[in-house]
Order: sequence, then structure tokens, then C-alpha cells
Amino acid sequence: EYTNIQFNIIQDAGQSRDGRLNLITCYPDSTPVQLGVSTPEAGQASFAALERACADLKAGKVHALVTAPINKENIQSDSFQFSGHTEYLTAAFAEEGKQSLMMMVSETMRVALVCNHVGIADIPAQISEEHILQKLTLLNDTLQRDFSVRKPRIAVLALNPHAGDKGLIGEQEQTIIRPTIEKACEQGIWAFGPYSADGFFGSGHFTHFDAVLAMYHDQGLIPFKTLDMSGVNFTAGLPIVRTSPDHGTAYDLAGKNQANHLSFAHALYAAIDILHTRKQNAELTQD
Repeated sequence: EYTNIQFNIIQDAGQSRDGRLNLITCYPDSTPVQLGVSTPEAGQASFAALERACADLKAGKVHALVTAPINKENIQSDSFQFSGHTEYLTAAFAEEGKQSLMMMVSETMRVALVCNHVGIADIPAQISEEHILQKLTLLNDTLQRDFSVRKPRIAVLALNPHAGDKGLIGEQEQTIIRPTIEKACEQGIWAFGPYSADGFFGSGHFTHFDAVLAMYHDQGLIPFKTLDMSGVNFTAGLPIVRTSPDHGTAYDLAGKNQANHLSFAHALYAAIDILHTRKQNAELTQD
């Protein structure tokens, strides 16, 4: 057990001290805290902390952002109308006209998504050549810049069962996904597929690739979390480094001293590793 943890309550990131847990209060001390209960006040507090952290990132006062899980419902307000951290941070930090990439990272697998927090009924409309190619390019770039994979091998998953069975189950593989993979290869990206998701993960074929591009959230995250629930959510493609645990708020565990800290710890270490790797690769390629 950790019995000698020392907290340093500060007003500004510049007052932080090494060897301490430095805490900045971003909302009134009178804000009620109810463990395991979703309240409007909790949503306002979580947004205040996120907004303050982003301001410090933009000002260069902190090097990276490691977010805790948010309740995507109670955080909604006139100032926050996003489906999650990833979408908010993209709006705050992405260059004009650019997108980010939601990416799950563990020691055994890297999975990125074409569609993030999108309802199942809305996914087919977002499966386009432009969208997939954009995500493939971001994934290839981040594997090189943030993970030092010199020539990444990327597997692309199909949208439909059995990869569409040559059009019997769905035509997106033939008309959109396969032509996009071919175009990516012409641009120097080593992309392969489309692979039927069940057989691809069930056979262990994912171990032959540096990363996997899934078409939608559950297609990629269910096998990822089944294999490793202590993975890391990394928002790739942004000028800043942001990581997060790969789980939700877990209200049922609040205050019970039963939560597993490993995913958050891995997110913290991953942010540090990515910062160092990005800096090293920038120095190597600056000339």
C-alpha cells in the first residue's frame, strides 16, 4: 500500500513540484461529491478540469494529457456537445480540415477506428474512400512517428460478415474498401485486406501486422478488450499527446477499493513513451 503519498494543492501548473501529486482545483470546493452517482455537478466539474488541462497544454505548461473516463451524458452542455474526449480534443487541437485517429494500444495489438462513437445505423454512410484513406494515412504516420515502425504493415477489416462474400452480403468491400486499399498501396502505405473480422482475430492473424484498422467501434474494441482490458486509448494524429484508460467510469466500483489501476498506469507510461519517441523521431528527420 502507498502510505507516504504527498499532495501539493496548487493554483497553476507552473507551481508543480517533483515528487508530489500536484492538484489544481478547477471548480468550487463546495461542489458535492457522491461516489458512484452521476450528477450534473459532476459533469460540470469534469468539463472544467478538461478545459483547464487543454488550456495548459496550449500554453505549453504541461507536456501531455492523460484523461480519466468521463460520463458522456452528464458532461453535455452548451460548451460540450461531443460524443467523447476524442471528438472534443480533435476540435480543440487538430489543424484546420484535419482529423484525429482513435487508437487502442497494448503490448500485443494496436487497433484504430474509421468510425469512433457512431451509432450502428449511421456507420455505412461514413464508409467512404476519402474517410478510410484519411484514417489509413494517419495510422501509417503515427506508427512511424510515435512508435518508430519504419515500414508499418496495416490490416484493414471488412465492414460486412465474410467480407461481403463477393457482394452476396454487402458490396462495400468491392466498391469502396478494396479500391481504397489499392490506392493506399500506390501511395506507399503497406495496407492489406479487407479481412473478415471474426476469422482475422480468431485465427490470431492480427499478430502478423503492426496495426489493424477496424471500420467501427465494437468491431475493433471487443477483440482488443477481450485480449487485454488494461490497454490504452491514444488519440493519434494531433500535435499534442493524449492517452486514456480503455475502460469507462465503472460507477459500480466507486469507493470500494476494487478498481484495477493498470490501464491508467499504462496510459501514463504510454504518454511518456510517445512523447520521447516523437521527440527522437523529429530530431532524426529534421534535416
